Amino acid sequence: MVAIEENVIAQVMELRHELHMHPELSMQEINTRRTLISFLRKNTTAKIYDNGDAFCCVFGENLTGIPVGFRADIDALPIEEDDTLPYHSTNPGASHKCGHDGHAACLCGLALHLQANPVKHPVWLIFEPGEEIGAGGKICAEMMKKHGIQEVYAFHNLEGYPENSIVIKKGLTQPASVGLRIIFQGKSSHAGSPEEGSNPAAVIARTLLYAQETARRASTGMVMCCIVGVRIGNGDFGINPGDGELLMTLRAEYENEMNALKKDIIRFANEQASAAGITVSYQESDYFPETRNTELGYDRVRSAAEKSGKKFIEMNDIWRASEDFGYYTRLADGAIFYIGTGEKRAPLHTKDYDFNDRIIKTAIEMFYQIAL
Repeated sequence: MVAIEENVIAQVMELRHELHMHPELSMQEINTRRTLISFLRKNTTAKIYDNGDAFCCVFGENLTGIPVGFRADIDALPIEEDDTLPYHSTNPGASHKCGHDGHAACLCGLALHLQANPVKHPVWLIFEPGEEIGAGGKICAEMMKKHGIQEVYAFHNLEGYPENSIVIKKGLTQPASVGLRIIFQGKSSHAGSPEEGSNPAAVIARTLLYAQETARRASTGMVMCCIVGVRIGNGDFGINPGDGELLMTLRAEYENEMNALKKDIIRFANEQASAAGITVSYQESDYFPETRNTELGYDRVRSAAEKSGKKFIEMNDIWRASEDFGYYTRLADGAIFYIGTGEKRAPLHTKDYDFNDRIIKTAIEMFYQIAL
């Protein structure tokens, strides 16, 4: 069983609270990166590679053996923090309500432990920006490819499971998803003469219902359509609006099914709009690939949990939240696993959430045991 020094736990907790106080949104993590790099330079001899967005560091770069990587995401969410924590967010409109402050701090904890307890092959630590919008995974996967990393691992904290339990699923573990915005442009008129305009309301309504019904009819795997926004005009009672938009998140076990659904919805919207004299355009954002654990990655996580004496739980169903770690396991063996934060902890992405510092030790133990 790996023994993590108490001073390491204390340093990691202090770093976590500092990161929590200064959250930064996706692809804006300038000071977060500075804090983490400064910590690594002050406390370790790891070699740092920084490309301006993401950065990584390596222990034993010139050693033989399979290079193994560990990833932590570092961005915060656009949620106003409303609590009395002594390390309360000082950045209005931003907070670490997904625990990336804890993920990043724990990876630095692994760095501290590797500094005192080196292993016999190269170990890379990858600090990823922009995970919440699916932007950082591509950048870091290219970094991983450049440095020849052959295995890669990550963890996410997860409520609803016993504290410090190790939770994992074989194969597909988190689905693909994409944000789709469909913009409808017709012609406005006076509300007393609606026949003189082209109001997109009916087209938007039909497209909304079609998107939901089509998603429900999928048969191969889970396919979901969540409507996240609808806008028609500006709500003025004297104006027959000529513009509107429909926003939805598409989510699926299989990326190709999600993309097929997206194309079908756009086709339907275009057909309906054309018949009504309305034009359509669309935008995509927050694209996440499906995330799959490889067999070797799953086995290494299970072995590490057993050797560390942790309760091991195999998930029966996927975790529906999306995760861009799928970009990594397209290129290398690996796995993402979850560390239980407690059955009654506040859910991720909510105002009451805060990373559970009592899982710090488990995270470092697991990463180091996998690295051995």
